[in-house]
Amino acid sequence: MKIILNGACGRMGREIIAAASKQGTEIVAAVDKFGTPDFDIPFYSSLESVTEKADVLIDFTHHTAVPEICEFARRTGIPCVVASTGHTESEKAMLIELSKENAVFCSRNMSLGINLLIDLCRSAYTALGGDCDIEIIEKHHRNKLDAPSGTALMIAEGIAELMPEGTEFVTERASRHAVRPDNEIGISSIRCGGIFGEHEVLLSRNGETVSLKHTAESRALFADGALKAAEYISAKCAGMYSMKDLLSETVNAK
Repeated sequence: MKIILNGACGRMGREIIAAASKQGTEIVAAVDKFGTPDFDIPFYSSLESVTEKADVLIDFTHHTAVPEICEFARRTGIPCVVASTGHTESEKAMLIELSKENAVFCSRNMSLGINLLIDLCRSAYTALGGDCDIEIIEKHHRNKLDAPSGTALMIAEGIAELMPEGTEFVTERASRHAVRPDNEIGISSIRCGGIFGEHEVLLSRNGETVSLKHTAESRALFADGALKAAEYISAKCAGMYSMKDLLSETVNAK
């Protein structure tokens, strides 16, 4: 499998280069608008300049790169793994439109474990009859800019699909002087030291609490997930895919 990597000089880009080298996957072109390469891979400052042929594009840059990604994908016809977060509604619409012509894999978290956590949370909520309070506690390193994390929102959205319409995500309670309503999911954010990423979900009812937790111990797991996504999407026809699809097909194949 041949890959074009967008965002090659960032922390995740370097993790993917290292993981690809171990797995024998070839990165045929590295792209980064702002970084300086210290690796022996054909390097470009924009996707527009890339001439190498590849099976998949992996993007680990910024949500504002979506227009450039869409233009490149339409020109080359290759599938795309989009691992950035924080997309605006117009950017999401661009990716959906692209998926009518290309295979597009989007996930705000490339960890297989996080996506398993979401499935477990949904199963727990259903088993408890939907009669529980839900709180999500997410912890990340002190330099992370966004709060709550895209992954915390991804977990909340996965559970909220099973809840009544109008469920609210509450990220701040200091100004709220009221009893906790039933139709909410609380999300608390902690920014501290060098924590890679930790997400804990509490489901509490009738004097008991179920706790489900995922801890990321290194960025390598996200690189591994992105490469699995690239392999998965390389054989797919046009459409929008996610880690949920990958996990589902993996389980059903066993």
